[in-house]
This record gives sequence, structure tokens and C-alpha cells, in this order.
Amino acid sequence: MPERLLEGKTVVVTGGSMGIGYVCAEEIVSAGGAVVICARGERDLDSARDRLARLPGAVVHGVRADVTAQRDLDCVLDAAVGVPGHALHGVVHCAGIYGPIGPAVAVDPEAWLEAIRVNLFGTFLVARSVCRRLIDSGVRGSLVLLSGGGAATPFPNYTAYACAKVGVVRFTETLAQETAEYGIRVNCVAPGLVATRLHDQTLAAGDARAGKSFHEKTKAELARGGVPASVAARAAVFLLSERAAQITGRFLAAPYDSWDAWPDHANQFAGSDLFTLRRIVPRDRGMDWQ
Repeated sequence: MPERLLEGKTVVVTGGSMGIGYVCAEEIVSAGGAVVICARGERDLDSARDRLARLPGAVVHGVRADVTAQRDLDCVLDAAVGVPGHALHGVVHCAGIYGPIGPAVAVDPEAWLEAIRVNLFGTFLVARSVCRRLIDSGVRGSLVLLSGGGAATPFPNYTAYACAKVGVVRFTETLAQETAEYGIRVNCVAPGLVATRLHDQTLAAGDARAGKSFHEKTKAELARGGVPASVAARAAVFLLSERAAQITGRFLAAPYDSWDAWPDHANQFAGSDLFTLRRIVPRDRGMDWQ
């Protein structure tokens, strides 16, 4: 039986009707938490809510919402704070889009800006809204924001997505410092290449727009089944739980980092730049010319 790490806690999951978001919602329910999922598509949202409601002990609500609209977010959070016997504890923010695929000199500027609006501004708006509710209630909660491809390395032909996701990492680090006095923790997770609908766009774009290397890598990874969504979902539950009470402002790569052992090294996290984005200077590579 899974550990009941989130007993009595309500967690909002954006993009919770499918893919990584849906599996995160499953893991939260299995960990004893109540979950409020939101998504833009009402049919998929209703289907996901009904499936989650069949899990043992499930407390599940679904609210149709666009994460870039404050009014929608207010409705989601009103539902979350109204769950009987549970307190709003935080969010797993999974909603996102790839945006335009192709060289920066060729993509449509408006589509590029829209991807930034959804992926970065949407993350800001969700995190801001949740933090305001947690501060008002005095709850020492936890935010888990999804980062991804392009956050740690260049991602040619996906500049809007990459720029938004690296922005999510720096936003995570900064918001973690701003909210530390309230006992709120903020971390972000890179889930790896999970087989979701997002990658259909890469397959459709082909070598010419997606780039031969990434197009072939995507096909190969999907043929192997990709990284299970449950890997990121378990990492999210860990970060939401008290097991990660000393972990904040970190960038976790779910398939590669031994995050379940992080509590054993909590004293090494304090004051360090472990699992963060930093500028590399010559001395970091054993050079002495600066």
C-alpha cells in the first residue's frame, strides 16, 4: 500500500485531464490527498475526474479552466479550499504547450509569444495565485512546477518552449526565496521524454522543422515507450510531502536524479547551489585565467 504522505491535504493539478497531469493526480490520490484537476477541454476533464473518482478513497473535483485567466484560477482555488476535511496544500502545475516548431528565424512571432504566455506567464499566474491563498491561510504548502526540454541545455527549433521552461526554473528559484518566510516550498521537475500528445507535434513537424536529430530521438524514445509518467508523478508527491521539508528552490530531473535520497543530504542543500541553474566560469572547469 502506498504511503499516505498527503493525508488531509488538497492539491491542485493543472493539465490534470491527461498525460503527466493525470498520473500526478492518481499518485496524489494514492498518497491520501484530495485533488482538484483543471484543464481547458471539458470532455477530457469529465472523463479524467470520473476515472480518478473510482480509485479507493478518492476525493476528486474537476474544474474547467484556462491557466492564463485569473478568473478561472480563482474558481479552481475556490473549489480547492472548499474540500471538506482537507486544507489547500499546493499545486502541481503541468499545463503547457510546445508552441511553434522550427528555426527562430522562420517561426511565427505571435505563435512564439503565445507559447511564452501559456508556459511562463501561466506558470507565474498559477504560482502567484496559489501562494496568495497559502499565505492568507497560514498553510506551509508546496508548489511543484513542471520544467522540461531546453531548461538545462539548448533546444534548437523549440525556442519558445525552451525559453519558457528555463524561465520556469529561474522563477522557481526566485519564488522559493520570496516565500520562504511563509514556510512555502517551490520546486520544479523535468519529467523526461514522456509519451504524451505533445510529441505528436514533433512527429508531424518532421526533420525539416524539428531537426533531424531530435525528430529521430523522439521517434526512438516513443517506440520504446518513453519515460513513464509515474516517474515524474512520484517525484511530485515527494516534493509535496513533508519528506521534502528541507527542499526548496531546486530543479529536479525526475528520471536521472536520486531524489528519494535527498532527505539524507538535507544539510548539504542549505546554502548550496545544488540542482540549480548557474553561470559557469573558467575556475569551475579547472582554468585559472579569470
